[in-house]
Amino acid sequence: QVQLQESGPGLVKPSQTLSLTCTVSGGSITSSPYYWSWIRQPPGKGLEWIGYVRYSGSIYFSPSLKSRTSISRDTSKNQFTLQLSSVTPEGTAGYYCAQAPAGVYVGGYWGQGDQVTVSS
Repeated sequence: QVQLQESGPGLVKPSQTLSLTCTVSGGSITSSPYYWSWIRQPPGKGLEWIGYVRYSGSIYFSPSLKSRTSISRDTSKNQFTLQLSSVTPEGTAGYYCAQAPAGVYVGGYWGQGDQVTVSS
């Protein structure tokens, strides 16, 4: 069974870069045809897809966050990483990694989530 685990700092200051890593076990991030996504959920709001890295290494971002988002992967560690620059308090959210295509919030495999607060 595929398992995902997010890791990163729980607190980030405004204007800094938020960085989170997802470690995958029980399956390879290079296995076809899977998508490895980052999703967030602000308090009291719905899920928002941020971006994904495909098994092939191709990357796609949400247009609304594209200018501030970077996703990379380390196949030797079976990890993929999110960086979101110039964060504001509106970036406070639960951040999830998942084996899921863009905008698909049911099914697949998900991490437990990492709560990130953006505050000075």
